[in-house]
Amino acid sequence: MTAVLEETSVEVRSAGRRGSWAAVFALARFEARRLLLSIPVLLALAVYAAWIVWQTPDFENGYPALQDADRATQSTPLLVGLAVLVCANRAVLRSVRRDTERHFAVLVLPRSLRTAAHALAVVPAALLTGVGVLGQFGWAALSSGAVGSGSPGELLVGPLTVLLFGMLGVLVARLVPSLIAAPMFIVLLLVLFVGGGFPAGGGERGTRWLEPVVSVANSKALPSALMDRPAAWHALYLAGLALTVAVLAVLAGGGRGWTLSGALAAAVALALTGGILQTGDLPAATKAARERASVSPEKEQPCVRRGTSTYCAFPEWKPRADTWAGVVHDVQSGAGGAAHTQPLVVRQRIDARYGLDSDAAIEPSTTPHQVTVGTAWGGNRVPEFSAAVAAVLVAGDEKAAGSLCDGRMVTVMWLALNRLPDPMTSLRNVRLDDSVTGSAIVLSPTDPMNMTAGQTDVVRELLGRPAGSVATRVKAHWAELTAPKVTTARVAQLLGVTAPKAADKCE
Repeated sequence: MTAVLEETSVEVRSAGRRGSWAAVFALARFEARRLLLSIPVLLALAVYAAWIVWQTPDFENGYPALQDADRATQSTPLLVGLAVLVCANRAVLRSVRRDTERHFAVLVLPRSLRTAAHALAVVPAALLTGVGVLGQFGWAALSSGAVGSGSPGELLVGPLTVLLFGMLGVLVARLVPSLIAAPMFIVLLLVLFVGGGFPAGGGERGTRWLEPVVSVANSKALPSALMDRPAAWHALYLAGLALTVAVLAVLAGGGRGWTLSGALAAAVALALTGGILQTGDLPAATKAARERASVSPEKEQPCVRRGTSTYCAFPEWKPRADTWAGVVHDVQSGAGGAAHTQPLVVRQRIDARYGLDSDAAIEPSTTPHQVTVGTAWGGNRVPEFSAAVAAVLVAGDEKAAGSLCDGRMVTVMWLALNRLPDPMTSLRNVRLDDSVTGSAIVLSPTDPMNMTAGQTDVVRELLGRPAGSVATRVKAHWAELTAPKVTTARVAQLLGVTAPKAADKCE
């Protein structure tokens, strides 16, 4: 009889445990649905979706580098994470607000398991954010102008941040059962991570990686091999931190036992492992690779030939050779003399020696007939490259092109812009002050050039005329149009437009 009773007791306890966990998952499904349908979360998800639809198609002018596109998925999920934090906190405190906490004592789920259910309810919001991240990155990756490769670790940051914030909402509710605790905690987070209260450290590594999102405001993409961001360790750190907070919330809810203690130890170990490894110094091998790519890119780049010119780029950018060749062809088609068929070397150049968030200028090349192209493309980068090609054809090299201050600038700018889809808009975009009148600085991949007010007037009038008729005059008078010290007035006379009243005088 005793054996029968003991066996029945074991079966009842086992069934009770299975029933408890079934109730946990049932409660988690119910709370997850309420969480996703709460007004703050719905608004945050709607803003997030609208931002993806509005921002992603125009990211990097449709020519994204995927090693930048993956990081572009990280910041906006913070809005979803904050909404989830507040709503998860309110869900846990619902029984406090409605004074029903004492009635839960008679139910099958103790307070600790109810806390676990609330923590599990955050997971669908994180998964939904992951869908948004994949959609945003996938849109960029499927773009015909995309280059490079993304990092899974970078893509996990958004969903893991939402997961972490949701777990923090549950933990805060168990530690401080007050509705004002979550808003005060958000203010604390803003002070720590936005207001500069958190010790960010220096350089690319250091304690800045203890923040949920580590952004880099670089304007020029670098090859994937030179990035070396500890994204995988950061993802491990965020996952370990989220698990640690979840287990602490269950413990704060009254949970006890060796299982919870072991889970807490494992979660803390994950967070510490990722946190320590992500803050280490930048490897010496990465610094050396960046130095080589910056100082002697020819040792790292394959080259392809298109027409009479050669195009050398880092491996990820090789597919853009045809696009660059199209611009070079358009510029040379309007040139005369030997420049019409002059072989050029278009070389991609970067300066990665000072880190990802550096915006160091690229020194102009003194190599004859070599043109620099950057890693960005589309938008304003097209007329800038076109101007660089035209300047090298006229001046001979980039160093000499930077000091042009005579009528040759008219020839350069007409060659650069006349074959572009909207020459006047391109003229505006390639000038630093976005103007089409007066003097201005003309941007290029290396040193900028200068246009006087008179040169601007002549170029504007030329761009308003049929390109074929102007091209005939340019080719017929090429030698004089590209002669050093030719005046803008003489160039205007040769091209059949009104000569400016002011003399050439570069600012």
